[in-house]
Amino acid sequence: MTATRFASQLNEQIGHELAAHNQYLACAVHYDALTMPRMAAFFYAQALEERDHAMMMVRFLIDTDAEVAIPALSAPQSTFADVVEPVALALDQERRVTAQINALVATAREELDFAAEQFMQWFVKEQVEEVATVSDLLAVVRRNADDVDDIEDWVAREAAGGGGEDPGAPPVAGA
Repeated sequence: MTATRFASQLNEQIGHELAAHNQYLACAVHYDALTMPRMAAFFYAQALEERDHAMMMVRFLIDTDAEVAIPALSAPQSTFADVVEPVALALDQERRVTAQINALVATAREELDFAAEQFMQWFVKEQVEEVATVSDLLAVVRRNADDVDDIEDWVAREAAGGGGEDPGAPPVAGA
């Protein structure tokens, strides 16, 4: 069984991941409405990834006989002033999630919950990738804010497809 304080904090993180899912979904819809299919696809994929992160955490809690408590969520921001704002919001969100993941690792370490600490290491690696990806995207969107075709071309060339499934990723509940 995982440590109580870690399990409580991980349940909170499930809510953060599901909120990130909803926020990325709202970003995708924004770009879809602007007829920016590459940006929309990027954010739809990010939304699904965040949902999977939440479900990985659910699976871990179930596998360690800890209670799972899915929290209520606030509505995401759904209107944006321009093409830059959703990406800037996404970068802020990824930086916030990085701090949350680091706090979870610290809690697992403090509680000597080695299974929990090992579980969280994949998320530490994932956050480095997420922050780097969104930082690059923000630089491109800011530079090309007046030329959405250049943004779309860059996303198609550089950000599309990802690396496929990570064989080291934790299992997803329900998958």
